[in-house]
Amino acid sequence: MNDVNVATPGGNYPIHIEAGRMSHIGESVPVDATAVVIVTNPTIDSLFGERARTALATTGKPVTTVHLPDGEQYKNWQTLNLIFDHMLGHQLDRRTVIVALGGGVVGDMAGFAAAVYMRGIRFIQVPTTLLAQVDSSVGGKTAVNHPLGKNMIGAFYQPIAVEIDTTVLNSLPEREISAGLAEVIKYGLIMDADFFTWCQNHASGLRARDPQLLATAIKRSCEFKAKVVSADERETGMRAILNLGHTFAHAIEAGLGYGQWLHGEAVGCGLVLAAALSQRTLGLPASDVERVRAVVDAIGCPTLAPRLDGLEQWMLLMRADKKAQAGEIKFVLLPEIGLATVCSADDSAVAAVLDQHAAPLA
Repeated sequence: MNDVNVATPGGNYPIHIEAGRMSHIGESVPVDATAVVIVTNPTIDSLFGERARTALATTGKPVTTVHLPDGEQYKNWQTLNLIFDHMLGHQLDRRTVIVALGGGVVGDMAGFAAAVYMRGIRFIQVPTTLLAQVDSSVGGKTAVNHPLGKNMIGAFYQPIAVEIDTTVLNSLPEREISAGLAEVIKYGLIMDADFFTWCQNHASGLRARDPQLLATAIKRSCEFKAKVVSADERETGMRAILNLGHTFAHAIEAGLGYGQWLHGEAVGCGLVLAAALSQRTLGLPASDVERVRAVVDAIGCPTLAPRLDGLEQWMLLMRADKKAQAGEIKFVLLPEIGLATVCSADDSAVAAVLDQHAAPLA
């Protein structure tokens, strides 16, 4: 088993990475827990629910399950209340432990429910998508979406453990693997040029789900994420670099309608746009912009942005980004591969990038 430890003011916890780890998730339930609630969706439950319930039954605690509708479009207040309805209906107390069994949507919503139910209860992340394993399950960001912006309502709230079973990736559609790999290559772009080169060299093997390559990518990504989160839990400084490509990506998701593109697909495209904007703003070499475009294409993510309803909508949506200050859009950009910074960019440069990298009109 490969372990990565996360140390933050909000809590220290292990990330367990192991093939077959699903059968051992009960080991992370505290002995003083009074009940366990699995938050998942019907698709994930049909694949892994029985394995999770069997593992959690070894704790001797009563285990119940809440099903959320499947999809980013349901990451909202109405769906969140399904968790609260279940917990209040079963009279569950402050020593209840929530287990988030699913991808990023399930993890974000279960974590947010844990953060606010009775002012805070413990929860465990059991991510079942590559994107969730390498990114969203680690670091304590929890949230729901608002029609005017993604993840705008939420809390920083750390889990007590992250349980990663690498074998669950065999069940994923190809799009989900591609979406997760976008977050993997992001770490190389912002923190480690050698790791980006490794991703570039192994893009086809990663996309083909080579188990050794994926295990390496997951562990390295968790190590990068843990390092950043430990230094800046609440995104007051360094942690913002984890949002490379996300200002563009969140605009794509909101503009198209949540669920039309997977989050990681939007991030992949956002990485290309951010690299192109870095060239115009910070002088990133054109050859490096092409490297980013090529690897995003190699992992199977879009490299051309949707046109939405024009530049005005793009700018409006990006001004709703959490990094924006007094309406000024802040981007994470690359002075060079392996180094990231948060800065502003001229609207004219943004417009030129969107025009250059937009999908052709139908």
